[in-house]
Order: sequence, then structure tokens, then C-alpha cells
Amino acid sequence: MSIFDQKRLDNNTFKLDVERMRKGWYSDKYFVNIAIILKALAEEGYTFKGNSVRLPEGISAEGIACGDIEVEMQWFTRRPGTTIVVGVDKALSMLELCTGYYEDNRFIDTHKQLEVWAVHDGCKTSYNGNPLEVQPVIKVRGRYRDFAPLETPTLGILGRASRVATNVYRTLLAANNKPVMFFPARFDLHDVQAADGYAYNIALQRYNMDYAETLGPVISTDAQGDWWAGSGGGTVAHAAIASFLGDIAEAMLNFSRILPVNIPRIALVDFNNDCVTDSLLVLRAMYAEYSHLMEKGSPEEAERYRLYGVRLDTSNSLRDESVTPLGDPELDLGVNPRLVFNVRKAMDNAWMDWNLPANQQDQARKYCQAVKIVVSGGFTPDKISRFEKLNVPVDTYAVGSSLFDYHGDTITDFTADVVRVKVHGQWIDMSKVGRKACDNPDLVRVW
Repeated sequence: MSIFDQKRLDNNTFKLDVERMRKGWYSDKYFVNIAIILKALAEEGYTFKGNSVRLPEGISAEGIACGDIEVEMQWFTRRPGTTIVVGVDKALSMLELCTGYYEDNRFIDTHKQLEVWAVHDGCKTSYNGNPLEVQPVIKVRGRYRDFAPLETPTLGILGRASRVATNVYRTLLAANNKPVMFFPARFDLHDVQAADGYAYNIALQRYNMDYAETLGPVISTDAQGDWWAGSGGGTVAHAAIASFLGDIAEAMLNFSRILPVNIPRIALVDFNNDCVTDSLLVLRAMYAEYSHLMEKGSPEEAERYRLYGVRLDTSNSLRDESVTPLGDPELDLGVNPRLVFNVRKAMDNAWMDWNLPANQQDQARKYCQAVKIVVSGGFTPDKISRFEKLNVPVDTYAVGSSLFDYHGDTITDFTADVVRVKVHGQWIDMSKVGRKACDNPDLVRVW
């Protein structure tokens, strides 16, 4: 699975479309074409007949059977700086199950004839801008025509999963040891949720390992936890509040009454664009039920009405009612520092206005001040960093589309290059100009 348990996932987890992958359904056509050409040359008994070769002095091109040429290929990324590598196990499953060729409509599996080295998911690689100093994450030696079509899908899973993981890792760094909820499911096809959720969890484990933290995963769909037995969690959507005619307190009371107590009660409080007022309404309604059940001697039932947090999700085109205009839209609109400070102050002091008897005041104060603030809506590592520098009282960041960011220094394209060929029993350097065979101390022999 990863560097954290030294185990690898297999196709029982991935459920690859093996038949179509073997036939090149998911491959760029030029890889399929070269496999067809090389197989035909092998059947013809063709040997190299060209004149212009790049071979070391003393190495003859005579008698080289190009159709059965063996190569050394390396997979690597050139994302600037550090990359959290994810997707290796799925790429290895592709190589294991789809290496080979068809003979009379029967697939001949040749994967055991390959030599394969790979890092574990969760490893880090670095790139300093020099393409001659890359760090391969997979290295394969074997007959090229048997695995040529797999270049496309193996690069695809490495690029996608490593990009998401590295973006998550950067976001965790910005969040300063606060939880980051993984909420990007709505921004891409449902088919990618399992790989994306796995990438998030690997990044989280890597962060915890690097910084001796114990942050737990928070995902929004069950599919995101498919590869690691995680499960989705969620609270209240805007549509649910609309179902209660805009009454957030009433929505939360019914949420709390009906759903299992292990689901955190987090109220979404921006529906009416007045986060302070609605936070106070929810807080008072939930505490009233909590206090009533505590007085009845039902502490377990009272826990149903413990408000875990409020979530601020104000649109970036709106200014919340509690935020006094300052003339700068960036400071006024959406979820901004002043809005969070306003909500925190209001909740911390809410109990003072409830006219409670003296014996309940300490309980009420602790209840109010324990309520956490979750923020969402357009959060990126840069925005999170600004909040943290200002000591904004955010407890959790819910992050979505920025975790798929793919421009500038977040581009995580992977490349696979042939860097050596086997000629008369010797491995000879043979890469395109500007590339060469490189090493990575984290590579381990797979088969």
C-alpha cells in the first residue's frame, strides 16, 4: 500500500478493466502502433538494416532483432520541488495484468519476464529543474512491445494521484496542523473519487509522519475511502436548510434527533447571509435540548445535541451582514477574517444573554466556547496561509477544487522514457537527447 505499512495494493482493490486495457483501449494510439509493428517484425524475423545508429564504438548493429528489442524504461515527474508520489501500486497492477500480447485471440501473459523496480506510495521525489537529474519512481527492463501500450494509463494514474496528494500536502502545511476536510468530489467525474481519496489519505499520513502529528482523514464520499476502508462524512447542505424553509436551527434539531450521534453536528450558517445571527440561533436551540436532557439525567441522549461546530461558506460575491464595509471587496466578501472573528466572539459570549441560573452558567459557557469553526469556499494554500498569519480562529479548513489545481508549480505530469536498450547482451545507453538513465535510492525490486 505505502511506505507506512510496506504492503502493496493489488487488483482486488483497483478492479481494472483488464481486457480492454490489454487491447490498448486506454492507450495513446502511437504506443499501440509500435507494439503492432514490433510484433510483426519479430514474426518476420527482421533484423536491423539501417546505417545511422547511436551505438558506442565497437558495438555492432548487425543481427539486432528490433521486434524483440529489450529496453530499460523509467517513469518520473518534473513537478518543481517535492512531489508526494501516489499511484505506483495501481501502475504496477497494470504492468502485472496487462503485459503481454495476443496470439490467435488468446492473451499471452509475459509480465514475469520483466524486471521491475518501484518506490512505495507516499515516497517523496525532488526535481531541481535539470531533466538529467530526475528521480524515477518505476523502472522496468523487458521486451518493449509487451508493455509499450501501458505507458499511457500508468502515467495517467501517477500524474493524477501524485498531483492530488502533493496539493493536499501543501494545503496541510499551510493549515498549520489544523484538519483539512477533503471536499473536491463535485469538481470532477465520480470515476476518480477512489484514487483521489486514496491520494488524500496518503498525503495526510505523510504529513503526520513528517511532522509527528495525528490528524485524521475527513472525506465526503464513501467512494473516496474505497481503497483504504474509509467512509464519507457530512453534515447539512444548503438544500437541506431550504427544506426547512431557511430555519437553520430547526434543520439542525432534526438532524441531531434522527442521525447517529457519532456524526458531528456541524451547522451550515451562511444560508441567510447572516452567519452571526444564525450561529447564535442554532447554538441556543441546540443547547436548550442538551441542557434539558442533562437535567433529566440522560447524558447519552444529550450528546445528540452537542453542537460540534458551525461552517461558514459565504459566497465570494456576497458580504455577510455582520461585516462592516471597508471599501475593499477582498476584505469584505466571502469568508474573510473579520467574519470569522465576529462569529467566534458572538458564540463565546452567547451564554451571557440566556438568563441562566447560576448553576448552569459554567456548563453553558463551556458548551459555547467548545463549538468549532469550519470554513469553506475558495480556500487555497495561499488563502489559508493568510488566515494563519492573522491568527484567525479557524479550527478546520474544508477544501475543494484547489486540491485539483493544475497550473504553474502544481503541474505534476509524469513522463516515461526509454533510457537503455539491450544489444548483444549488453545494456547500452539509448535515450533521447536531454534525458539519461537516473537512479532513486527508494526504488525496490518488485519482480
